[in-house]
Amino acid sequence: MPQSPLSSDAPLANFAWVPARYGPALQTLLDNDRLHPLGPGQPHEAARPELSRLTSDPLAAGRPILDRDHWRCCLSGLWLLHDFLDESHTISQEIQSASGSYWHGIMHRREPDFGNAKYWFRRVGDHLVFPAVAQDAQWIAAQAGQSLPRTAQFLLTEPNWDPFRFIDLCAAAYGGQTPTELLCQEIARAEWRRLFDYCYRQAVGPT
Repeated sequence: MPQSPLSSDAPLANFAWVPARYGPALQTLLDNDRLHPLGPGQPHEAARPELSRLTSDPLAAGRPILDRDHWRCCLSGLWLLHDFLDESHTISQEIQSASGSYWHGIMHRREPDFGNAKYWFRRVGDHLVFPAVAQDAQWIAAQAGQSLPRTAQFLLTEPNWDPFRFIDLCAAAYGGQTPTELLCQEIARAEWRRLFDYCYRQAVGPT
């Protein structure tokens, strides 16, 4: 089994998101710090031409692609980053790997189709980024202090990332049943970055 390029002892507080790290071809698309809605959102049409170019031409990444499936995972994530759920789904549903299922599950979580999201996360199994995502979620939850709702307390104590409990938390926030929308958005952003970083490094090799 390949080792994760992410340091398991580097929580979000020490994980610097630097879009330039992924090359000039991706920097503009990745230079986006906004929190995405828990639902589908509105596609960022200004990004469509560049996303389409990257999707049709692997050489547009600016670096040799060593692992085509993980590069396709990156593309699925990039379309999702700009709220193109259908395009992201078209790519991820064709990738028969844990990472492909992970992007597929995130897409359905945002759709929102929470039951289908759980189906795809069952196909993910125990992904290599889960330890880092769990640490990030714990760090984000800890920043809330005494204001952290009871429904999210599990984030402080779970030793491993539980994508199913997070789906339930997102569903409750989306339905207005618990005041955790901002918390879920922040965790989802950290999760996206961890998974993209992993897939990118698998696709192009060490950077």
